[in-house]
Amino acid sequence: QQVVSDQRATQTILQKALGKLKDFYEMKIGDKSTLIETAQEPPVKFNAYKTNAGSNSVIGLIEQIVGDSKKLEAEATAGEFKAQADYEKFVQDSNSLIKDLGEQVTSKTKAIAAANGDKAQASSDLESTEGE
Repeated sequence: QQVVSDQRATQTILQKALGKLKDFYEMKIGDKSTLIETAQEPPVKFNAYKTNAGSNSVIGLIEQIVGDSKKLEAEATAGEFKAQADYEKFVQDSNSLIKDLGEQVTSKTKAIAAANGDKAQASSDLESTEGE
């Protein structure tokens, strides 16, 4: 259950971050024209900004992490259901075995009592035969 709740929390946080990033990029807040520029010259000239075409975007990466989190949540939930079903089967089998063993104990106790009764009868018959 801890894994499931952790994954749901992760998904919630990532969905919020994803929403903020989409808002940022869709509204072009990061665009050079919307930023306030000052007349100050930077100490070092930097190369022009280019998007990284060779890798996934941050949004794509977060979407992939959310997808992985949902997959892990589903696997954990399925594992918990399987563990619960296995436990219920174990308890049922254990109870059945305990019942069977209890019946065997009762049966053997009755057999011992009957054998002791037969032994007592044989002993009394022997004593009466020897006494005659």
